[in-house]
Amino acid sequence: MWKKLFKRQQLDTVMGHQIAEPRYTWQAAMWVCIYLLLPLLLLGSLIDGLIQLTTGVCTGFWCYF
Repeated sequence: MWKKLFKRQQLDTVMGHQIAEPRYTWQAAMWVCIYLLLPLLLLGSLIDGLIQLTTGVCTGFWCYF
């Protein structure tokens, strides 16, 4: 099963030229951060702030500083 997941495909050729295989770029990492990590960070901060306002106990990461 593992071999199927990590099996590399042969490179395609077009008119004798090899097409470069797709790869991850720094731009892809940036968009992952913007669309996934940033909203999760903001949502977590909002929840921590609401807990602090209602209970008076600081539960956020910034409480350690």
